[in-house]
Amino acid sequence: MGDLQIGIAPASKHRDAIGLLCAICLAAVVLSGSVRAAAGQATLNPMPSWNDGAAAAAITTFVSEVVGQGRPGFVPREARIAVFDNDGTLWTEQPMYVQLAFALDRVRALAPQHPQWRSEEPFKSVLVGNLKGLAAGGEKAAAQLVMATHAGMSTAQFERIVRDWIASARQPRFKRLYTQCVYQPMLELLAYLRANGFTTYIVSGGGVEFMRPWTFPTYGIPPEQVIGSTIETRFEMAGGQPILMRLAALDFVDDGPGKPVAINRVIGLRPILAFGNSDGDLEMLQWTAAGPGPHFMGLIHHDDAVREYAYDRDSQFGRLDQALRVADAKGWTVVSMKKDWNTIFPPLPH
Repeated sequence: MGDLQIGIAPASKHRDAIGLLCAICLAAVVLSGSVRAAAGQATLNPMPSWNDGAAAAAITTFVSEVVGQGRPGFVPREARIAVFDNDGTLWTEQPMYVQLAFALDRVRALAPQHPQWRSEEPFKSVLVGNLKGLAAGGEKAAAQLVMATHAGMSTAQFERIVRDWIASARQPRFKRLYTQCVYQPMLELLAYLRANGFTTYIVSGGGVEFMRPWTFPTYGIPPEQVIGSTIETRFEMAGGQPILMRLAALDFVDDGPGKPVAINRVIGLRPILAFGNSDGDLEMLQWTAAGPGPHFMGLIHHDDAVREYAYDRDSQFGRLDQALRVADAKGWTVVSMKKDWNTIFPPLPH
C-alpha cells in the first residue's frame, strides 16, 4: 500500500492526559493475569503473551537501559520515540492488505452507479471475483481502485464510510472483525513502552485517513500519532460550510524511503525504537539504527501457518527478503511468531 505524510499538531496537555489514561487502561487489560511466582515472590510480567527468549529479553533490556536514570544509555522521556508499521506488524495483512479489502468492497457497493465498470478493468476483475486478473494490473490497477473509491468526497464523509466498514468487516479466515485480528503481543509491547515514557507512532504505507478513525480504540494511538500515505486534499465551501475535499490524485507515499522522510517531517525526532515486518520497513529501521545513542530495531517474521500465516520472501503482501538479510547481518531482533509468541490474537469479547 502507498504511504503518506500528514502533519501532526503537538499534543496538548489535554491529549497527554487522555493518552496517559488510555495507556493505564490498556496496561491494566494486557497485564491482567500476568502475575507469576519467581524466587518466592510474585513478579509482574509486562508482556505475558511473549515467551521467555532472546526477543523478549532484548526488548526489556533495551527499555531498562533507556529509562534508567544515571545509566549510560539513559534517554529523556521526550526523546523516547517508537515507530511501528501497521500491516503485518500490528495486525494481519493476509490474504491481502485490509485497506485493499476495503477498496474492493467499495467497488462492489458503488458498481450500480457505474455500469461501465462491468466491462472496464480493473473494476471488471473485482466484480467477477478475478483477483488474479486484478493482481496482473499491478500498481496502476491498485491506484485506479483507490482513486475511484477513496476520492470525490469530503474527509468527514470518508471517515464515516471507514467507521461503518471497519465496524462490521471480517477477516475471511478467522471470521473476526479486522480490529480483532490485531496481535496481542504487540498490544502488550505498546502498553509496556508507553508505561515507560515512550511515545508510540504508526508509520504505515496505508492511507492515513483510513487508519485514523480506529487506531485509538484499537491500539491506544491517537490520530495525531498516525503517519501514512495521503491523497491530495483541497479546502472548499459547500452550502456555506467549509469542507476538505479528497481529490483523485496521490500526494505522498509513506513506504520504503518515504517512511524516514515522513518521520522527519511529522515527528521531527529520530526514533530510538522501530518495528516492521517487510522490505517496505527497511529504510525506517535503517534510519533508526543510524541515530546516536541506544536504539532497537525489530522485525516480525510470519512463520506460523497454524495460528496465523507463514510467508516471507515470496509473498505478494508483506514481502520480507532484503530486510531479513540486513537484520541477520546487523544483529537486529527478528521475532518469530511461532517461537516467541504464545498468543496471537486477543480474546474475543463475551
